[in-house]
Amino acid sequence: MLKITFLGTGGALPSKERNPAAIMVNREGELLLFDCGEGAQQQMMRAKTGLVKISAIFLSHYHGDHILGLPGLLQTMGFFDREEKLEIYGPDGLLDVLEAFEKLGTHKLKYPIIPKILVPGDIVQRKDYTIKAIRADHDRPALGFVLEEGIRPGRFNREKAIELGVEPGPNFAKLHRGENITLKNGITVYSKDVVGPTRPGRKISYSGDTRETDVFFYESEGADLVIHEATFTSDMAENANEYGHSTAKGAAKMAKKYNIRKLVLTHLSPRLTDEAESVYEDAVSEFENVIVAEDLMEIDVEFRDE
Repeated sequence: MLKITFLGTGGALPSKERNPAAIMVNREGELLLFDCGEGAQQQMMRAKTGLVKISAIFLSHYHGDHILGLPGLLQTMGFFDREEKLEIYGPDGLLDVLEAFEKLGTHKLKYPIIPKILVPGDIVQRKDYTIKAIRADHDRPALGFVLEEGIRPGRFNREKAIELGVEPGPNFAKLHRGENITLKNGITVYSKDVVGPTRPGRKISYSGDTRETDVFFYESEGADLVIHEATFTSDMAENANEYGHSTAKGAAKMAKKYNIRKLVLTHLSPRLTDEAESVYEDAVSEFENVIVAEDLMEIDVEFRDE
């Protein structure tokens, strides 16, 4: 499972239709939260993503629309008697933010918060995947993130293994792991004879707030899914550049240039009228496989075999 739930897809301000920025990633049952705008925990309840078991939070930067849901979320976890540690990652300034949040509340947390400051290029090593911090081009220090899984074994040819005399059972798993086995008759069966070429893991990226840049898309090249901000449309390009944001068309051009498989646009400005339609039309002229995120939308990222 690699499921993305869009908890908030608006930029700057909450609206009736869109909460501020927050995205939940469920990878094989492990919950990762990227940004935590106002009202994020209520959205988690509506989407039934879970919230007490979040293992790590990644903050792209410290504008209010990306972090003001965090103090309440931390306290809610405490009310549910969370005990395990919570890792919170973000750019420089993280310690000041967490200190300010601690002073806001009167409920002493009983679980440890482990803050970890990231700079562009840092890699967070998880069990069998990595999350890399990428430099974003905003109006203050900001990061994007690339989650990438390791290479998977090739497909196991069960019929071929049986033909070679391997009985179904533990030896199948050994061969699939790359181990050679010796049968009772002394014949060796080689893993390469029954296992196909290795296959890529999945790769997804989240931009946070940024102007569209080659740096971010170079690191995202070939990704299965890129979640990128599209605060403005191309007719508002001057506004986008001034405030450190992207246009939908600009992000779409980059997606095409760097062979992105699917582009999801989010962080839509409340200034836009008919925002979903206008953002989609601005982008689709440059890149066909694009969708505009809506609050509580879910996307399952599937494995590819090639």
